[in-house]
Amino acid sequence: MLTDQTEVVVKFNEADPLGIVWHGHYIRYFEDGREAFGKRYGIAYLDFYHNGLAVPVVSVNCDYKKPLRYGDSVIVETTYVNSAAAKLKFNYNIFESKTRTLVATGSSLQVFVNAKTFSLELTMPDFFEKWKKKWSLL
Repeated sequence: MLTDQTEVVVKFNEADPLGIVWHGHYIRYFEDGREAFGKRYGIAYLDFYHNGLAVPVVSVNCDYKKPLRYGDSVIVETTYVNSAAAKLKFNYNIFESKTRTLVATGSSLQVFVNAKTFSLELTMPDFFEKWKKKWSLL
């Protein structure tokens, strides 16, 4: 199982007048986690693009456990979920940095599309198959 953890600090513009983080920003924290995961494991968005692919999100889920506030620091744990299908699935846990209290859980699903035509790639792209072999995921 491939996992990465990255720290994110809640910014002023992510909170409402009461100082509570708007629910949509949790999805952005998932994105921060995916970007950090991609950099660590060699599947950043530009790696896909340089191989003629884009990987749009087609589904995202978030279960909220505890509100975040302006100034909080969180750890976004991103875990790749292996699949034989031509897709990317990630699970997420967001924890308060200091207490490791679980704040939210979630998942996302991405598909492979041609970067120029946006036509769906129904088979595993060679680039991604090589990546899976490298990490013993086949």
